[in-house]
Amino acid sequence: MRSVAIKGVKEFEIKEIDEPVADGKKVVLDVKKTGICGSDIHYWVAGNPVGLVMGHEFAGVVKDPGDRDDLQVGDRVTALPISPCMECHACKSGNPQYCIHTWDEAVGLSLTNPGGLAPQLSVRSDMVVKLPNSVSDDEAAMVEPTAVGYHAANLAKIEKGDKVLVVGGGIIGLVSAMFAKMQGADLVVVSETNKARGEKSVSLGVADEWMDATDPDFLAKVTEKTGRGFDRVIECCGNSPAVSSAIMATRTGGTVVLVGVSLEPVTVPLVMGVMHELTLQGAIAYTKEEFVSCVNMIAEKEIEVTKFIDSIVGLEDVQASYEKLTSGVSDAVKIIVDPNK
Repeated sequence: MRSVAIKGVKEFEIKEIDEPVADGKKVVLDVKKTGICGSDIHYWVAGNPVGLVMGHEFAGVVKDPGDRDDLQVGDRVTALPISPCMECHACKSGNPQYCIHTWDEAVGLSLTNPGGLAPQLSVRSDMVVKLPNSVSDDEAAMVEPTAVGYHAANLAKIEKGDKVLVVGGGIIGLVSAMFAKMQGADLVVVSETNKARGEKSVSLGVADEWMDATDPDFLAKVTEKTGRGFDRVIECCGNSPAVSSAIMATRTGGTVVLVGVSLEPVTVPLVMGVMHELTLQGAIAYTKEEFVSCVNMIAEKEIEVTKFIDSIVGLEDVQASYEKLTSGVSDAVKIIVDPNK
């Protein structure tokens, strides 16, 4: 079957790969929609690993239910793409997202388990979540990134009346901002280097305003706006300037949630974290409970996630889509791939 695989630095190729084989355990899906994730972009920029077929944000239809007695051929589903051991302390405590094996065979994130940039995939049966009829394929492809933002907002422990800064206006930043408002924040601000994305965060209604992260008076304006800094800051970029601005913009005793991922070491003003007694909280993925909660919130129309989708493309347009998402000038934050288009 046709797939899109990493060929080199910032380069994809259309490549034939084998269809997944039913083994009586894993669930085999016909993929309907797949989202392009920020973590996928890291792999593409690095050009490694060569041959990786990405796509861990997906919606599909059951082709083979594996060992799931409650699933039938034709059922609409999504899934957590992770591969936790379910035996360690992290898994038994309800936090499989930081099991040391979670990413070993993750769908679309490992060479052994191709993802949704192909018409079919297979996924561990215990990670599959059946979709209510009220959840569309487009919405289902948005569950995974929505759950990441939900987890980040939950870790921030936002209280009613808080002033919240979200650093980075990509999809995770926008979803985090959406949940910050839902959880009672009095002021939600998105900081961005890309004016188009900053303005978009406001026009979509998830941020009250945006701030230019490149403004040399950024921190002075933070003080002017908040008095003593933001109560909670959710950092969604992962580079040194972004993490530094997050720490500097947080009030004494405040909380910084680190969502952004960097493959390189970052330099930060740690003295401010110490002197201001900040809580620096890492955030990776989500719990299964949070993932299912996002499915339910979408089903009940408590949240609207399709407003974040900029376009739906076929496999031939994946290369151009990655280039658009990394241009630094486009306001695009989420592009969905239809591998059958």
